[in-house]
Amino acid sequence: MRYKVFISSVQSEFAEERRMLVDYLRTDALFGKFFDAFIFEETPAKSRSASTVYLEQVEQSDIYIGLFGSEYGNTDKKGISATEREFDHATRFNKHRLIFISAQHNSDEREIKLIQKAEQFIVRQKFSSLLELKSAVYASLVSYLEENEYIRSTPFDATLNREATLDDIDEGKIKYFLSLAMNKRQYPLSVDTPAIDVLTRLNLLKNNRITNAAILLFGKQPQKFFITSEVKCAHFHGTEAVKPIPSYQIYKGDVFQLVEQAVDFVLSKIDLRIGVRDTSMNAPAQYELPMFAVKEAIVNAVCHRDYTSNGSVQVMLFKDRLEIWNPGHLPFGLTIEDLSALHGSLPANPLLAEPMYLAGTIEKAGTGTTDIIKSCEKLDLKTPEFHQLATFRTVLWRQVTAQVTAQVTAQVTAQVTAQVQHLLVVLDGYLTTSEIMERLSLHHRESFRLNYIKPALEKGYIAPEFANPNHPMQRYCLTKKGKKQSKIWQQ
Repeated sequence: MRYKVFISSVQSEFAEERRMLVDYLRTDALFGKFFDAFIFEETPAKSRSASTVYLEQVEQSDIYIGLFGSEYGNTDKKGISATEREFDHATRFNKHRLIFISAQHNSDEREIKLIQKAEQFIVRQKFSSLLELKSAVYASLVSYLEENEYIRSTPFDATLNREATLDDIDEGKIKYFLSLAMNKRQYPLSVDTPAIDVLTRLNLLKNNRITNAAILLFGKQPQKFFITSEVKCAHFHGTEAVKPIPSYQIYKGDVFQLVEQAVDFVLSKIDLRIGVRDTSMNAPAQYELPMFAVKEAIVNAVCHRDYTSNGSVQVMLFKDRLEIWNPGHLPFGLTIEDLSALHGSLPANPLLAEPMYLAGTIEKAGTGTTDIIKSCEKLDLKTPEFHQLATFRTVLWRQVTAQVTAQVTAQVTAQVTAQVQHLLVVLDGYLTTSEIMERLSLHHRESFRLNYIKPALEKGYIAPEFANPNHPMQRYCLTKKGKKQSKIWQQ
């Protein structure tokens, strides 16, 4: 059985949102089996009045979705807008109503009264972006299917975890997320917002029970519940995966930490070039692979993987390429060829994708793979490849000659790691840990301390400004030995 969804709003205000929702409901692997979407723009020309046609469509629908914003819309002779007529009609015929309100300021008194009227009957949700709207609609329709027993098992990210409780959620992680979301996307919730309110707003909490997505995003110990939620990183000197593996790490933590650690692993192993100081006091640092492409490929693997699989995300760096594997498949209706052109955003785990977008981990929905291609081509690298086999694989190609610095490193001293090399090359004057990490585009502080600062101190290449290693104003500079070594690497 299929169910008709009527999407109502001021067409001019929500043109992009209306089209996105229609495409989403038609192409999603789950929703495509159950729902038919209707928007008035697709109605063929008819001799009858528009008001008669759209009210008939409301009557024939099973679900009414209303998008309310700052505009009330054109009115009829009685001063009532089409959107309000549609809502009243859906109420009169006892349709299942879902109301989503734009976070934009509501200045029209008539629109404010319409929202207040809707609140008398149903709970409404706010949204501030396309991804947030998609996430809210996703959660609402999954609940509709589940409550009416149209599906026996919900999608992984929206499933309420049977074992986890609110005590398994790290409130500190939520506060840090809110600070990022406010800075990156002007998210309206302050860092002091109670955790329950944040989880509810993100559709991660229902009747005081948390979803699987909430654990992966903000859990104290996500691997306690999902043991394969990890990233395995390996570095091979040649072009084949052979043992023994020179460098191998298994990273655990929440999804944000998994991305940070995996990206930092790759950046610590690839060539770093220093440009000319012609535009700023600091020489620009450029990794041989575009940092954006590395991060985006890893983000996609972590965010869109199949979390019901026993497999893990794997990041493998070879002499000629970087491969990122994830246990998952392309979304329904999307092909490998589609990835090379602008395409719709169809996240496999929408409740994971929205917070990752809000925190700035995901930059822009629907453009990830095309931007990966563009960023690599900009550096004259071979076009990235995407493969769908038992796993989904992304391949970023390195330059054949991009081992110059690594070769110099091996000739100078085999005992110095690439991480120390990168640190010495960008260290100019006294810099704090945060300033050095920013220059190297690194994010995981503990990994940076262990793999960069600690060995550089032990080798005598850098020196702290203060004797107390935990001094709040601690900074580091190159020693004479470090300056000499840095010049050799930059030749």
